[in-house]
Amino acid sequence: MKLIGISGSLRRGSFNTALLRAAKPLVPAGVEFLAETIHGIPLYDADLEASEGIPDRVSALKDAVAGAQGLILATPEYNNSVPGVFKNAIDWLSRPPDDIKRVFGGKPVAIMGASPGGFGTILSQNAWLPVLRTLGTNPWFGGRLYVSRAASVFGKDGRITAEAVEKQLREFLAGFVAFVRSVERSRERNS
Repeated sequence: MKLIGISGSLRRGSFNTALLRAAKPLVPAGVEFLAETIHGIPLYDADLEASEGIPDRVSALKDAVAGAQGLILATPEYNNSVPGVFKNAIDWLSRPPDDIKRVFGGKPVAIMGASPGGFGTILSQNAWLPVLRTLGTNPWFGGRLYVSRAASVFGKDGRITAEAVEKQLREFLAGFVAFVRSVERSRERNS
């Protein structure tokens, strides 16, 4: 099984990128995990799309998402909602509209996030739900991971220093992998 995680932050010291890096060694056996970022994705511009097509960076990320059995969004929270740069990246990944089903259709999706604030990224994660519904994904509601006060959770090297958070991340990943496997088994039975 292959999972892909996308960090919705451009910040070099991003807690969400660190959360994805921390996830890689914690996924269950037999699972390949690719941690991606939104670096290199331009602002969406329909004129650019019409004149030049889909940018190479967007095409590569779209193919990576389409080739994975599950997608994890590691979302920051800006002003109590979805970060504009992350929404922009997902908007690009949904272009052209005929490609939405290939990239997102029925794809199991989990949401997690880390924030310096006291509430984690609960509002941002909730704000993603209508977007995921519109894209036809299969959101996992069995668990979401909210890492609050992230500055105290990650060391200077970006590694998780809080054992409780590492345990939560491991359990989150195991739960999502079990969900993805159940979706795969259901598809096999119905085909």
